[in-house]
Amino acid sequence: MRILLLCLLLMVAKASWADVPVARVNGVEINATRLERYFTEYLEAQGRAVASIRNPTLYKRLRDQALDDLIDKELLWQEAQRQGIAISDEQVSGHLGEVEAAFGSPTVFERRLAEAGFDRAEYAEYTRREMAAQQVYAQLSAVDAPSQAHVEAFYEANRQTLQGAQNQSDNTSVIREQGLVLARATLTGQLQAQARQAVRQRLRESAKVEIAD
Repeated sequence: MRILLLCLLLMVAKASWADVPVARVNGVEINATRLERYFTEYLEAQGRAVASIRNPTLYKRLRDQALDDLIDKELLWQEAQRQGIAISDEQVSGHLGEVEAAFGSPTVFERRLAEAGFDRAEYAEYTRREMAAQQVYAQLSAVDAPSQAHVEAFYEANRQTLQGAQNQSDNTSVIREQGLVLARATLTGQLQAQARQAVRQRLRESAKVEIAD
């Protein structure tokens, strides 16, 4: 009887903890369950596992970074709603099909969903929100292609670094041509990164974000 009571108390405590808000974004709660789900995903993207992190300071820093990222995702989802961006059932089903196929079997896919705390319907809704957030993010952070003059100026300013990263050739014209291609790619990447950062900053500045102590 005592063991049963203890198990029930632990279940209630776990359920209560899961519902505790760790942050609010424009009044929308992010609870502990949602953070822990994303934290696992966040670490996997870095090739880490929660169980492998032994240092409490490192664990807290990574968890805070995951929460920060999750707040930005919530802001992007809210922006997608404001702009009326809708992801169709067909798009969601197509993505789920690709993910399931990557696991090799429906059984493995279902087991991984359960391990992550999802059922299929919950994961479909999670996917819909993520796809909408990514779509609005791409739209808001789109940049014009740099002009040829801009690329050439960037190349001249960073010639030594760019030449060190490209294939070597004895032909001067080939070296310059390859360098300009690399310069365009590098410059475009930098402009896109700056635009994405600007979007996140703008959304944060216009939002009310509360983080629990």
